[in-house]
Amino acid sequence: MANEISAWNKILTSAMSLPGVKVNRATFLEDQFKTYYTPEQIAPIIENGPIGIIPMSILDKIASDCISYHTNIASGTSFVAGLPGGLAMIGTIPADVAQFYFHVFVIAQKLSYVYGYPDLCDKDGNFTEDATHMLTVFVGVMSGVAAAQKVLQEVAEQIQKHLLRQLSRYALTQSVIYPLVTQTARMLGIQVTKTSFSRGVAKVVPVIGGIVSGGLTFATYRIQAKRLKKALRTSMLSAYDEKKGEEENEISENAQ
Repeated sequence: MANEISAWNKILTSAMSLPGVKVNRATFLEDQFKTYYTPEQIAPIIENGPIGIIPMSILDKIASDCISYHTNIASGTSFVAGLPGGLAMIGTIPADVAQFYFHVFVIAQKLSYVYGYPDLCDKDGNFTEDATHMLTVFVGVMSGVAAAQKVLQEVAEQIQKHLLRQLSRYALTQSVIYPLVTQTARMLGIQVTKTSFSRGVAKVVPVIGGIVSGGLTFATYRIQAKRLKKALRTSMLSAYDEKKGEEENEISENAQ
């Protein structure tokens, strides 16, 4: 178990250390919403989150556009990395694996912000400890790990219930769901080991190796990103509806 978690942590650390991997939540949301709203209208949306304020059709379009954009970029980069000597090794992690998860982490942050997640970075712009766990959960959901889906629903409920502005206010390490995060990391470690081996074999044949790598990235990345989009959308809407229902019941009871 420790070896599998260690394998995933190496990927996590390498990809998270790459320049540009952090998405500035406020800047990203401002850029996405400026087509639809004025700066004065955008400010409270960023402060309180878009769920319940912005029509879901707009959020879905923004999310889909982000997925298409990053799928194309990830696939092109993967083609270069798939060629022998295409990119340098990042520590002990193959470059194409690290860059693939770089794009995974970027799209995960963007999709989470579109559907109402608080900032994964602290006030200094650094990833928090909970952010590293949440990125693991996001990738787990993208990879179909059941334990990750359970964590996603729990976190969504906490975000809506407590109106969290930063994820650091909800410590995953102190939560009862932390074992599920660990379980997710283990499953990802197993998957990463298998994927890295299959991509390594593809590089034996020049050019074809690059095509295989780029093709795998395009198919895999798009499917996984759409899976995360659906899960984030569903969990946050469910949590929001539940919260609104509780508030309406409380108002009704007080009026009696």
